[in-house]
Amino acid sequence: MLSHGERRILLDLARGTVAASARGERAPELTNPSGALRERGAAFVTLRIRGELRGCIGHVQPVRPLWESVQEMAGAAAARDARFAPLRPAELAGLSIEISVLSAMSPVRPDTIRVGTHGLYVTREARAGLLLPQVALEWGWDAPEFLRRTFEKAGIAYPDPGAGIFAFTVDRFSAEA
Repeated sequence: MLSHGERRILLDLARGTVAASARGERAPELTNPSGALRERGAAFVTLRIRGELRGCIGHVQPVRPLWESVQEMAGAAAARDARFAPLRPAELAGLSIEISVLSAMSPVRPDTIRVGTHGLYVTREARAGLLLPQVALEWGWDAPEFLRRTFEKAGIAYPDPGAGIFAFTVDRFSAEA
């Protein structure tokens, strides 16, 4: 879990990065990140306008410092989510930003999946799919449906006994832009 101050820094960084992306400007700099912000971390950044999804992209594995991951994913959610056109400056008003910092992933059996607590990551060979824990709650899915939908997102037939199934939790926080 991040401190209130660390969360605020990440939200401000994400907000500045999204605004810069929408305006075609350079992303803000973060000088002297401390504590958990310097440690490698996996994160997703979700953008919504009036509650409707506007972009969501993330790192599955902790490949870079958390602050860099959040900044990169904020820019990607604003400009490179293939489901949406790049965010425009006019859309910044009313935009909400949610950051989900992922825990380490652990193998999980289907009968131990906890909806609302676990996120799921399914992989087989070159295919993979991830759904954050909040997705199952937003859609009202039970554990079997959540698992089936994660397989579907990965493009893997369900059930596939050769697929790896992993669970993780998130430290989730948000703010209006």
